[in-house]
Amino acid sequence: MVQKAKILLVDDRPENLLALEAILSALDQTLVRASSGEEALKALLTDDFAVILLDVQMPGMDGFETAAHIKRRERTRDIPIIFLTAINHGPHHTFRGYAAGAVDYISKPFDPWVLRAKVSVFVELYMKNCQLREQASLLRLQLEGGGKEADGEAKESAGLLAELSARLAAVEEQAEALTKQLNDESTDAAAVATAAHLERKLTGLRRALDALEPGTGSTSSVSTQN
Repeated sequence: MVQKAKILLVDDRPENLLALEAILSALDQTLVRASSGEEALKALLTDDFAVILLDVQMPGMDGFETAAHIKRRERTRDIPIIFLTAINHGPHHTFRGYAAGAVDYISKPFDPWVLRAKVSVFVELYMKNCQLREQASLLRLQLEGGGKEADGEAKESAGLLAELSARLAAVEEQAEALTKQLNDESTDAAAVATAAHLERKLTGLRRALDALEPGTGSTSSVSTQN
């Protein structure tokens, strides 16, 4: 089930909030009311919103000041703000709205269809971003899972290599002792030659085993001596 986006409606007049809810109800998203800038900032502390519809003229903290607080917070600075105002003091007033971080500045009375269309665009962008984050998170988990599996295989291989190395070391030690004994006693030239051949074989096996260690390259370049 797709989670609905939240839209924050900020206005000190209940009738204006009611009108906004009537206009935006067709979008089938979650509409959250705030009757002041302070109340809006509290709502933004805990919830994520797709877009904020912010009235400019409010007692106490007005829309511009509220927007400034929103843009200063790392958590909320990227939330789009649409300013709604019943007054129009010309281009300078509009510029102040954009300077405060608004993505749009709409004067009342506004066309309900236009407002709904603009809000729907930001809702769609928000939902797409949520989907991308979820996909990225899932991919990261898959990669981490694969990494853990690979780490487990690496540890298992390392353990096997260590065991083989220990066993080979024991055989090398016995072969070295045998060769020394045969050389000292000089009893049988064929036996001495066989022991030397065995040591060469063991040397080749040691090189091949060492080449299997991480970072030492491929075993293809290592050949055992005959």
